[in-house]
Amino acid sequence: MSTDIPGIDPLDGLRAPQDPDCDVFLTGTVFLDIIFTGLDSAPVRGTESWARGMGSSPGGVANMATALARLGLHTSLAAAFGDDHYGEYCWDALEQGEGIDLSMSHTVPGWHSPVTVSMAYEGERTMVSHGHEAPGPEGAHGAALLAGEASFPRCPPRARAAVASLAPGRSEPWVATAARNGARIFADVGWDETGRWDLDALADLEHCQAFLPNAEEAMRYTRTDCPRAAAHALAERVPLAVVTLGAEGAYAVDSATGESAEVPAIEVEALDPTGAGDVFVAGFVTGTLADWPLADRLAFAGLTAALSVQEFGGSLSAPGWAEIAAWWQQIRTLADQDPAALQRYAFLEELLPAAARPWPLRRAVPTIGFRHPA
Repeated sequence: MSTDIPGIDPLDGLRAPQDPDCDVFLTGTVFLDIIFTGLDSAPVRGTESWARGMGSSPGGVANMATALARLGLHTSLAAAFGDDHYGEYCWDALEQGEGIDLSMSHTVPGWHSPVTVSMAYEGERTMVSHGHEAPGPEGAHGAALLAGEASFPRCPPRARAAVASLAPGRSEPWVATAARNGARIFADVGWDETGRWDLDALADLEHCQAFLPNAEEAMRYTRTDCPRAAAHALAERVPLAVVTLGAEGAYAVDSATGESAEVPAIEVEALDPTGAGDVFVAGFVTGTLADWPLADRLAFAGLTAALSVQEFGGSLSAPGWAEIAAWWQQIRTLADQDPAALQRYAFLEELLPAAARPWPLRRAVPTIGFRHPA
């Protein structure tokens, strides 16, 4: 596993012999991401643009799976992989490089891997993707992960938690099964292409412990004009509502305790925002499973997301514990730090080693793989 400081387990002291081996289960589509950075502006029609930087890495659901694994959670991923070089690279990067359990994943003969090209400029990104429906392990009548069908996996492993992506009018049977088996379901959501923005159309929301939309999504779904009001409205539907506020940070409401918390974002110079939302969810899942206070969970999730945007790619930009420790060690040496801001992250003291060392995390590189060490 890529947990880069031996012995750091966010669930240390909480594990019991009867607990499941899997901490978090995910399923979805793995893309090969090709990322261009260093563009001064958006590409102009009829011209050729040159990027100053480029990286390749597994993407899609691999972003969150990698982020969870790098934070020390035992992560299981069910996905289809092409039997092309792209698929082989993604499988190796996730299983061998990150220690992610792929026993529920499968390789599809003759199916080429989905690909996304992402262009980062002006703090934003533009993406172009290509892919075809992936048959499940039983052939063409099995799962269609790319199309969002729900027959795979039929029997998710017993896990502490699972992460689902909700979509209007779609119900995935594995979500209900995982919830019945004791998993805490965390869910995000994408843009509603139907334009109806109907919470009742998110059928699996009833199984979720936590729902984590962004501010625009939250306000549209709740018919409110304030993201904080939207969070309170969502907390009437789920035990825990978390609304990300972009540059303002995040706001959360725990309906079980009545507690709310807000943590500002950390200002960083972003190289590539790909996957930052996935890394945020992974950080929040980690803190929730570790039973941290709500504000600490928000702060930690925001920190991991902020560290991720300073590197290429979605999955291989996710920070590990050594990287978090290095940030904490460095930030305390800066003379102009706000004491209140430092206190916000003081909970890291009990989690991190006294001294950080260089981290051996794999990073996105311009090519799929070198034949010899570069």
